[in-house]
Amino acid sequence: MSLDKVHHALQIALGWTNSHLHQFLVGEERYGMLDPDDDWRDETIDERKVRLEQIANIRSKFVYEYDFGDGWEHDVVVEGVEEATELDWTPVCLDGRRACPPEDCGGSYGYANLIKILANPRHPEHAEMKDWAPPDFSPEHFDLPAINKDLRSVAARWRPRTPSRQRTKRIAAPKPANQ
Repeated sequence: MSLDKVHHALQIALGWTNSHLHQFLVGEERYGMLDPDDDWRDETIDERKVRLEQIANIRSKFVYEYDFGDGWEHDVVVEGVEEATELDWTPVCLDGRRACPPEDCGGSYGYANLIKILANPRHPEHAEMKDWAPPDFSPEHFDLPAINKDLRSVAARWRPRTPSRQRTKRIAAPKPANQ
């Protein structure tokens, strides 16, 4: 699995929308999307060209950074690796708890403040924050079956097409102009 796919799997598991820049830090190496306007472009390794098994083993750890403005840093620990073919693999979320912070909530401080405000209906900013937060947002909510369903769905799109999965296009033959 390439690191760009690891990024997308983490976005699903964390409940985010892929709305910000990200990178993986493994020792002194930086992996991410290549951007010609990025000050780090000469030091960033293209995440599409690096597979997870090239940078990590079982029980190894690396950092996933997302939304540099809010500054989310996640320690990713590889719990296990199973044999799989290119046609038969799916990332799996093993466990989790609590909801992911909403996008653009201001990092860990902003998220803690959001939870505090939402828990107090008499807070002066309660109505504003309730309107701003995603509908039905609950900090205690975590839906493991839904996350794994979404991971299975995206993994199915990543698999190479086999002859039985090939899409065919029907192209109508042009009719002669005089008919």
